[in-house]
Amino acid sequence: MDIEVLGALAVQENGVSVTPTAPKPRQVLALLALHADRVVPVSALIEELWGTTPPRSARTTLQTYVLQLRELIAAALDGGGRDSAPGDGAQGDGVRGERGPRSAKDVLVTMPSGYLLAAGDGESDVRAFERLAGTGYRAMDAGDFPGAARQLRQALALWSGTAFADVQAGVQLDMETRRLEESRLCALDQRIEADLRLGRHRELLAELTVLVSRYRAHESLHGQFMLALYRSGRRGEALEVYQRLRTTLVRDLGLEPSAGLRRLQRSILTASPETAVPPPGAAKERLVPTS
Repeated sequence: MDIEVLGALAVQENGVSVTPTAPKPRQVLALLALHADRVVPVSALIEELWGTTPPRSARTTLQTYVLQLRELIAAALDGGGRDSAPGDGAQGDGVRGERGPRSAKDVLVTMPSGYLLAAGDGESDVRAFERLAGTGYRAMDAGDFPGAARQLRQALALWSGTAFADVQAGVQLDMETRRLEESRLCALDQRIEADLRLGRHRELLAELTVLVSRYRAHESLHGQFMLALYRSGRRGEALEVYQRLRTTLVRDLGLEPSAGLRRLQRSILTASPETAVPPPGAAKERLVPTS
């Protein structure tokens, strides 16, 4: 089963879409797909669909949605089987295993406490993102900035928009969407830092211009934008970025910029060596000072 949630929801079994169009079955599939190969409790699914005030028929209605999903899965399994040559077996269409044909109940499994979507050998964009990002973080820790930038760029390329962009989200999916967005921002922060380490400050200016406009209170992105501007010979604009961020933080949150960002501002004001373009093989401390 191939699963994509980092953008529009797309779930395929045997190369055939099993993504329903109805909103609530779509929610059920989205939550099961995100947690593929793990049990999703009935209570979590009910909370996702109806919040804290589910109807009396919630469990029965949920079972109906599960049956609808199994019908789509069964059709996909049947369609894949028809395309296979006789005698293909386990190696032919991915449907048959050592114990015979895989059924819809083998894919969407009823467990004592909930339901489990068995992904099998399929691909999941979330798992691929986490794997690539993890490799990128380890490369950063090792000082391999080209490798980190490459791995993190590949991880971020898996995103085509907001997670579950076309799914009507309830409590559970809303929480998961925020978690995934935070993971994406962490990977983005590290990829930009790796690019700054590689002297790509001018190439980053356009991207960072958009990012600081979107994330108006994100200190790390603003600090990276300040460095990129300063290293591109635009010190005045770098200091203006700091002032705009400070105004936003004070007005909206009643907070001053962090000690690390204030140190960066002073370093730019005094043209401190720590804000210069790092030479090849420079040590692996963060480019943006932290508190």
